Amino acid sequence: MDTDLLAKHIHQYRSWLARESEKAKSELQERRELIAYYQGFSRDKILSMSEEELYQYISRLWAMLIWGNKQYVVDKLLENNGLDFLKQELADLVWGKEKIEQRWDRFRKNIKGMGPAMISEILCKTHPDQFLLWNRRAFVALRYLQVDGLPRYDYQLTGQVYKYLCDIGQQISREMARAAIEDTSMLSVDYFIWCQLQVEDNLSRMHDKKEDSAGPIAEPPAVTENLHNDVRDKLRDIGQWLGFTAKIEQKVADGSQVDAVWESTIGNMGRVIYVFEVQTKGSIDSLIVNLLKSLNNPAVQGVVAVSDRDQLERIKKHAKDVVGLRDKLKYWDYEQVLKTHESLEYVNNCINQLELVPQGF
Repeated sequence: MDTDLLAKHIHQYRSWLARESEKAKSELQERRELIAYYQGFSRDKILSMSEEELYQYISRLWAMLIWGNKQYVVDKLLENNGLDFLKQELADLVWGKEKIEQRWDRFRKNIKGMGPAMISEILCKTHPDQFLLWNRRAFVALRYLQVDGLPRYDYQLTGQVYKYLCDIGQQISREMARAAIEDTSMLSVDYFIWCQLQVEDNLSRMHDKKEDSAGPIAEPPAVTENLHNDVRDKLRDIGQWLGFTAKIEQKVADGSQVDAVWESTIGNMGRVIYVFEVQTKGSIDSLIVNLLKSLNNPAVQGVVAVSDRDQLERIKKHAKDVVGLRDKLKYWDYEQVLKTHESLEYVNNCINQLELVPQGF
C-alpha cells in the first residue's frame, strides 16, 4: 500500500471533518446508531427473529439499495435457505467462536443469495473494530492505494482473503488514529473511503481490460464452488433486473434440475423459459444431457451454457452433433456475466436512489 498517498488523503479528510463539522457530527451519530442497532441483535435475538424482524435486519443494509423491492430479496433468502437454517448460520457467522476465515467460508458455502457486500456490512456494523465493509467502492479505493492481492470478483473473496482485507482496513484505521481523527472504527474507515478515495478515473475504468490485467488481481481460489454459486446467483439477479421471474436450482423437466431460469408469461399465451447451466467442474456430457432433458419442457425456448472461454469451446465441440440441442444452445463467458451484473447493479443503484417508487409500493 502506498502509505504516503494514504497519509495525504487522511490529512485531507481531517481538514474536511473540521470544515464540515456539522455534517461530520451527523455522520458520526449515524454510525453510532447503525452500530447500536446491529449490536442489539445478540446471538439469541438472531435465533429468535421472526420473518418481519429478519426483513428489517436485512433491508437496512446499504447493499440492499440496488433493490427497489427489498421484500423480494428477503423472500428469496427464505425460499432458498429456510428461516431457521438462515438464522442459525447468521448467528454462527456474527457471534461464532471460530476464526473469521472459517465462519466466512462456511456461511458463503451454506447460504444462497447473500454476497460479500451484505455479509461484510453485517460484520462491520456489528463488530466495527474488527471487520471491513467490502464492496465495489472499497475495491476502487484500495486499488487506488496500490494494495496488492485484491479480489476482483466475489468468488475470489474467500475467508482468508477477507481476513487479509480486514488487516488492510486495520492499517488504515491506525493511520487515522495517528492523525488524531476521533472515530477510527472500520465503519469510519468506510466513510473515509467514500469521502476521499472514490477517484473518478478509477471508477470510470472499472471494466477496462488493460486495467484488469495490469492491476493486482487475486488468483482464483483452488476450490471452484464459490465461482459456481456466485455466477448462478448473479444470473438470477440479472434476470430479475431485466423483468423476468428468475430462480435458481429449478426442476424444469423430468431428470433436469438447472442452475438458473428466467421465466416470463406472455399474456394468455403461456410461459417462456430460458435455462442456464454453470459449468466450473464435472462432466461436460452430464451438462449436455441435463440441458437436452430440459428441452422436454415445451416452455423452454433457449438454453445457455455458462463457463470460461476454454471450457465453452469444449462444450461447443461436444454439442455440435447433438440434434435438438445444438440450435438452441447459447454460450456465455462467466466473466461477461460478472461484468454484466456489475453494470446492472450500478444502474439499479442510481435509479433506486431517485426514489421514484416509494418503498413497499
